[in-house]
Amino acid sequence: MLSQIQRFGGAMFTPVLLFPFAGMVVGLAIMLQNPLFVGEALTAPDNLFAQIIHIIEEGGWAVFRNMPLIFAVGLPIGLARQAQGRACLAVLISFLTWNYFINAMGMTWGHFFGVNFAADPVAGSGLTLIAGIKTLDTSIIGAIVISGLVTAIHNRYYEKSLPVFLGIFQGTSFVVIIAFFVMIPCAWLTLLGWPKVQMGIESLQAFLRSAGALGVWVYTFLERILIPTGLHHFVYGPFIFGPAAVEGGIQVYWAQHLQEFSQSTAPLKSLFPEGGFALHGNSKVFGSVGIALALWYTAEPENRVKVAGLLIPATLTAVLVGITEPLEFTFLFISPLLFAVHAVLAATMATLMYVFGVVGNMGGGLLDQFLPQNWIPMFHNHAGMVFTQIGIGCGFTALYFVVFRALILRLDLKTPGRAESDIKLYSKADYRAARGQTTAAAHSAAGQAAGFLQALGGAENIESINNCATRLRITLIDMAQTQSDDVFKALGAHGVVRRGNGIQVIVGLHVPQVRDQLESLMKTPSTNPLSPMTEAVS
Repeated sequence: MLSQIQRFGGAMFTPVLLFPFAGMVVGLAIMLQNPLFVGEALTAPDNLFAQIIHIIEEGGWAVFRNMPLIFAVGLPIGLARQAQGRACLAVLISFLTWNYFINAMGMTWGHFFGVNFAADPVAGSGLTLIAGIKTLDTSIIGAIVISGLVTAIHNRYYEKSLPVFLGIFQGTSFVVIIAFFVMIPCAWLTLLGWPKVQMGIESLQAFLRSAGALGVWVYTFLERILIPTGLHHFVYGPFIFGPAAVEGGIQVYWAQHLQEFSQSTAPLKSLFPEGGFALHGNSKVFGSVGIALALWYTAEPENRVKVAGLLIPATLTAVLVGITEPLEFTFLFISPLLFAVHAVLAATMATLMYVFGVVGNMGGGLLDQFLPQNWIPMFHNHAGMVFTQIGIGCGFTALYFVVFRALILRLDLKTPGRAESDIKLYSKADYRAARGQTTAAAHSAAGQAAGFLQALGGAENIESINNCATRLRITLIDMAQTQSDDVFKALGAHGVVRRGNGIQVIVGLHVPQVRDQLESLMKTPSTNPLSPMTEAVS
């Protein structure tokens, strides 16, 4: 059950990857339409510059205005066991069908369900437009449920053989036919139950607003501590992209009100108190630097160059774009205690910032969220908040360093580069020496995937494969057929996690390419067996 939940959580990350660039475009476009930054003349409606910026901004809104549709179509990429593209098509058609059913039932029997479908689909009405269809505003929750249901139908019936005279209905058509009839009761149940769910969401929003600093601490702690399980997507997803804190999600709400907030002189905390639930990126920007410095400082002097080679790119990835897994997994499975301390410090930092008035949409890194969506637009009227945030953040960078350094030395934790550590750092030079002339191929996505496939026990040992931002998530038939962790690390993996018949291989940001190559290799029988991977690390 846990592996299935993790697989679902990892699949949610596929559409999430679309939001950083869109957020940067919208944030910068709104800033360039702000008279405080570019002057009154350039923001006049008849000004060519203002018109061009407005056009660019509208393009950036494409992702935010269609989040349910994007989540519905994106999830099958991670959830479908085969023919992901056809699964996406089946989900798209079925999701639209579901909304058309809701529209027709609502228009016909709206009084029975207690829903006024004659109202305009504006905020607070409980209605929205999806692909031009007036339907219930189920946010990404409805999209995720329908997508998961139709993908399950796809996985079960896509390869179902039908009689020859019905052959035209096989494959995707058969999946869509089954889903069509399933969508009818789904639409009925949605109309019957979703208004009550909306009332519950409104109560949750009121509770979170009243929870204040305690709510921020609990939210941030859970978002960090659940990363090893892959369940953290279910913590931040409803807040950032769903209606847990505000209608439409913090990401959209903040972008919609960015210009209003930037031009107001009132404290941001009073304008948007829900913004405390999007401060978890501060541990990525400030905490990661302190962690990396502690790991480097506690390494043996002769190993510090190698450790720096591992930590510098991982830290830059965390600080600039908010992807922390390469760094966190460097120490997580050596000492879970360090990760628990990291979660506590991250929650405490976010809470302290919130107490001192820091709010916003800061779940990512410097390039995608902090600068374009927060610091630059808000600096004119809210410079004090920015400096407060940076001051607290730098203080926690030092605190991270001191705490991590003390724990590593006091408990003699075997972090990378320390004496008698079982963890060995592999550079390209190390791997070239071990593999001879095949290094370049092995470090390409195809070569690395081929190595991973053999280390996993071959295609016949793999039951299912998925990925999140940096990890391959694989369900195996027999864990005993896999090679040792050192083999995976020699192939370029940052680490390996084993639990039951599930294995996670921490690859890095190029993990989608590695997964695609793995799936291609699994479909193509190899005629030339590879040499045993143990030779690469012997």
